[in-house]
Amino acid sequence: MKKQLSTLLTLTLCVSNSVFSQNHERKLDEGNMRHGEHVEYCTTHKKMNQILSDPERAKQFAKEQQAFENLLLAKKGDNSTKALVYTIPVVFHVLHNGGTENISKDQIMSALAIMNRDYAMLNADTASVQAPFQGIRSKADIKFVLATKAPNGACFSGITRTQNVATTNGDDGQAQVSAIVAGNDVYNGQWPGNKYLNIFVCKDIGGAAGYTFNPGGWSANSMGNGIWVLSTYVGDIGTSTTYTSRTLTHEVGHWLNLSHVWGGTNDPAVSCGNDGVADTPACIGSTACFVNSNTCNSDNAYWGFDQIDNVENYMDYSYCSKMFTQGQVDRMRTALTVTSTGRANVVSAANLLAVGATTTPILCTAKFSAPRRVICAGESIQFSDESFNAVSGWNWSFAGGTPATASTQNPTITYNTPGTYAVQLDATDGSNNSTANLAGYITVLPAATGIPYYESFETFTSFTSPNWFPVNGGGNPWTVTTTAGHTGTNSAKLENFGQTAGQMDELESRSIDLSGITSATNATLSFRYAYRKRTSTNTDLLKVFCSKDCGEIWDIRKTLTAATMSGSNLAASQWTPTQADWVTVHMTNITTAYWNENFRFKFQFTAGGGNNVYIDDINIYAGAPSDDIVLGITDLGSLADINLFPNPAENELQISFSSQTGNNQLEFVITDLSGKMIRSLPVNAHEGSNLVFIETTDLSAGTYLIKMIGSSQERTFRFIKK
Repeated sequence: MKKQLSTLLTLTLCVSNSVFSQNHERKLDEGNMRHGEHVEYCTTHKKMNQILSDPERAKQFAKEQQAFENLLLAKKGDNSTKALVYTIPVVFHVLHNGGTENISKDQIMSALAIMNRDYAMLNADTASVQAPFQGIRSKADIKFVLATKAPNGACFSGITRTQNVATTNGDDGQAQVSAIVAGNDVYNGQWPGNKYLNIFVCKDIGGAAGYTFNPGGWSANSMGNGIWVLSTYVGDIGTSTTYTSRTLTHEVGHWLNLSHVWGGTNDPAVSCGNDGVADTPACIGSTACFVNSNTCNSDNAYWGFDQIDNVENYMDYSYCSKMFTQGQVDRMRTALTVTSTGRANVVSAANLLAVGATTTPILCTAKFSAPRRVICAGESIQFSDESFNAVSGWNWSFAGGTPATASTQNPTITYNTPGTYAVQLDATDGSNNSTANLAGYITVLPAATGIPYYESFETFTSFTSPNWFPVNGGGNPWTVTTTAGHTGTNSAKLENFGQTAGQMDELESRSIDLSGITSATNATLSFRYAYRKRTSTNTDLLKVFCSKDCGEIWDIRKTLTAATMSGSNLAASQWTPTQADWVTVHMTNITTAYWNENFRFKFQFTAGGGNNVYIDDINIYAGAPSDDIVLGITDLGSLADINLFPNPAENELQISFSSQTGNNQLEFVITDLSGKMIRSLPVNAHEGSNLVFIETTDLSAGTYLIKMIGSSQERTFRFIKK
């Protein structure tokens, strides 16, 4: 039964990913958000409801919970462990893709300090708890320490880092855990949930700020018996703030068998509920700091009178959470004594010794990290010392950097000259010394190439810096193929056939100088793709991202679904395109924000069961056709199958057509009904299928005209903006 339930848990975690891939947008539950935020604060109750939708799982969980309640009742009045401080060994698994989600060690230590402060009731704001609850606020006497030994006994810092695009695949928590297991920098294998409290720090966790699972026998030893948290909700420095700093305090409460104060079956502000704790009044829950709320007239046996809501409780959604009640503390401490859920082993003396939670730390390994390893000339990088586990001195050497040496813990270095450079750190704790020397650690891109920019991959046989940077998500990476080009014989290929669903791989460009664009009405990024689904249900996604700051921040500018790319065409076996299979995409939304010398773009492909995908003939131009492609001016008679969709349009209008002749220039002109021009968009139409994307977010609701203008003809179409 346990094996079956574990499998079902994994399947449950994966369900929402396929839904997201098919819908291509996530439907966030606004009722589950704190006031003013744009993520669901906690989705533990939803994850639990998914698990318990299976009758067998629900039956087992109910049986375990009844046993827990009996144990809790039996311990009532037993003070034998009252003075015992439970120690929980923690591992922070940072899953990142080189962005700001790769939070610093300092930010992680900030989060650990906040957890220890809150669970020891050392937070200063606890003194301001409202009078009715002053007498029952209680310290949990639970301490959190970083583990210092990996499952194989290797010394480490309590932090692992994994670079994988799965950090943005938040609808599949199991895929994120799998990426960490396979690719982290400490130990590639399982980190058992009955030995460590695993905290998974990601850029996206399905639209939530945090979630976990209440204790259950089905997941006792599983690595997934941990906590997922958004990188911007960890600690109170770096990418987080004071207002988002107590998410882990909240999630650990769930991990120790607490529900939300309004119960565990619905969102806040829906209906009155009870969390099973006598001294927390029944309520409907609050998404803001409404300290005088009395939502459910909680006249009960514990209080004996009508009591206001405990809005300041950590298990509510308010911004003024600052306490646990004595009843909640009793429940959490009891949860740490239950063997069947793995919690008792986590805090056992034998386990604490095995994971290095009770030993005096010494320096065993010098280590460092940087938020990005590919930068543009003139940019600065702050390096982070991540040596473990006790460091008192640092000597850094930076080839090609300014300054070339440093003795501070986390120095900031500027790189002015293109090239690839080594970084070395010599660390000491006064008695022990260790050196980390990484060759080719920092790549400084050469001067940006100008526009018009054209790439057909004919001069490459493999992807090497400084031209292209493939980021492998763990499966097959982007490669250069010499047997499937539209122009010539080469193209970029991702062998997607047989890849695991959810696998994400990226191909990043070098820097391109768009600063010379001054008066054009738009810049266009076009490329050809070839792709086939294997079955009609495949959910692969091809996304195009752009960056205006050399890759520090990436903005998604285009998403192509499997249905858009393949239509009804299927290829059940390994597939290589013919000339007729290529489609040209024209992205006209390279707006003025990107018109500088540090523009970069990248392709991100998410596997969804389909066949191989190819990219060729990438072209960037502004206001005029590229000199790298021989162009003519087309007569619209050479165009066929012209379609506009969706119509009405909301954020984007798509125009598809096929061209019977070679590369040609068209002009798309948007006007209002009076004929006043709003925007002119020149597009280099290629022979074969073309798909033009026109952004409409800046248009007011109403009816517009769009003209396709050739050398001697024009066609006018009407469309509606919602």
